[in-house]
Amino acid sequence: MRRMTEEEGAPEQKPSPFLIRPMTHEDMPAVTALEQASFRNPWSPELLRRELDHDWSTILLVEEPQPDGTRKLLGLAIFWIVQDEVHVLNVATAPEQRRRGVARAVMDEVLARGRARRCVLATLEVRRSNEAALGLYKSLGFRPVGVRPNYYADEGEDAIVMVLDF
Repeated sequence: MRRMTEEEGAPEQKPSPFLIRPMTHEDMPAVTALEQASFRNPWSPELLRRELDHDWSTILLVEEPQPDGTRKLLGLAIFWIVQDEVHVLNVATAPEQRRRGVARAVMDEVLARGRARRCVLATLEVRRSNEAALGLYKSLGFRPVGVRPNYYADEGEDAIVMVLDF
């Protein structure tokens, strides 16, 4: 587990209260519940299990320590590192935890892992209507490079393809 801290050069702030760690099979019930709470069309337990079992896929969980010693699941990211590229498949934040920096914390960790593996770029798709996510990704340095029409077939919504050059 890694406790997230502010990036070097950023204004002095207190460390993040979030813990970020890889998902295990024991986390499946909590992760499934997070997916269902976060999305109209959540990833199924079977799809999550397949991603968890792929060597090239990583699922990171964002947790917050609780006063009773337990940890509360706040969010997650699912991504691949293939050769010199990071591809982000899914970022989820529990609805009641949004606007607390959960997605930023996990994306910072995803990108740090890509840099450590000497990746040259990161890619992702995001719903055209997801203004909060678009704003986050732009603030991290991603730029829109294209559109995938009707990518989200459930509602016929386009995806904005975004790229970050390391």
